[in-house]
Amino acid sequence: MGQRIAVLGAGPMGLAVAYQLVLDGHQPVVFEADDRVGGMTAAFDFSGLSIERYYHFHCISDHAFLQVLDELGIAEKMHWVETKMGYWYQNRLQAWGNPIALLQFKGLSLKAKFRYGLHAFLSTKRDDWKPLDAVEASAWIKGWVGDEAYEVLWRRLFDYKFYDYVGNLSAAWIWSRIRRIGRSRYSLFREKLGYLEGGSETLLQSMKSAIEAKGGVIRLKSPVTKVVIENSAVQGVECAGQFEAFDKVVSTIPLPYVARIMPDLPEQLLSAFNAKKNIAVVCVIAKLKKAVTENFWLNTNDPEMDIPGLVEYSNLRPLDQHVVYVPFYMPGEHVKFSEPDSVFLDKVRTYLKKINPELTDNDFIDIRASRYRYAQPICEPEYLNKLPPVALPIKGLWVADTSYYYPEDRGISESIGFGRNMANMAVGVS
Repeated sequence: MGQRIAVLGAGPMGLAVAYQLVLDGHQPVVFEADDRVGGMTAAFDFSGLSIERYYHFHCISDHAFLQVLDELGIAEKMHWVETKMGYWYQNRLQAWGNPIALLQFKGLSLKAKFRYGLHAFLSTKRDDWKPLDAVEASAWIKGWVGDEAYEVLWRRLFDYKFYDYVGNLSAAWIWSRIRRIGRSRYSLFREKLGYLEGGSETLLQSMKSAIEAKGGVIRLKSPVTKVVIENSAVQGVECAGQFEAFDKVVSTIPLPYVARIMPDLPEQLLSAFNAKKNIAVVCVIAKLKKAVTENFWLNTNDPEMDIPGLVEYSNLRPLDQHVVYVPFYMPGEHVKFSEPDSVFLDKVRTYLKKINPELTDNDFIDIRASRYRYAQPICEPEYLNKLPPVALPIKGLWVADTSYYYPEDRGISESIGFGRNMANMAVGVS
């Protein structure tokens, strides 16, 4: 007979846990605080367009994601598109992302270009991340590309993503980001990224339906307030003031929430979870009458812009209007995170009109901002060694979030693969 298992969080990782559990004959109950499944992949109604609150794209190396599409019978909804990258630097829009663009890049010496290109190429070809695990990222990059290329091409990306954490990031973690994009190329000069018809919502609803069809339950607007632990074993969970017994609990919520809802964990574990740092995000999404650029991703290095770049999503997924995401990353404790949405919306209007002077206020059909407090874990050197194990020393309790598949960066495919493995761990499947 299947086991009764509580799954905390209905993002891609939590859904993947529940999906694998129902495939193996168990009865998961998924508890989600939000009013919809998806976490950071969840969609919202953007004046008639259902679209993710935070942008997502897929690479040809996203094997776990592509496998689940196949299993759910929606693989035909996946489409691959040749995309472009750009760089906004010295008040000009420049091509980016291939060797010719690098050679033609204005504002960088030939020596700096060569060192940058060599580093990117070797990072893409590299497979063994362990030697980089204990290395600090900014020093690693400077050592390869030199001060000039670091200042022009890297520093602002670091500064406006990680702020005070810039000097304590894992080189292995940064390397994995370089490699993922590098391996999305099907030639040295051409990049291919993917999108799902209907966006991530197509996958989320298919997974939700598959879980429920096999007896799983998904409870929305149902945050777990406590995981009840007695005698070093899970007893169940409390939700909406009610206790509910479970054989096991699998948590996929952000690590900073773990200590709050599991106060009876040993002090050493509570301290380890509380020590994990995260970056917050205010992500502005704009719907426009005309394109800003022809690029999917645009890096920015502009003293008047406090962003590392922007994503012109409609240059990947065809839409009736032009859609641009502009993320503002910062520590959640930073004063900027408490500023009203209007501050960020005004900045985005200004930035987009600067990049494309043909844009006017009348070209903005709609513009919104979404906030996520724990958007990006900060992975310092030797990150995994400082995390508690997924299987905690509490009978029937497993805990992880997106940082557990370090050195890989957070992503839908990585979450699905890790979530399915967590489900197997929880029921003893090797």
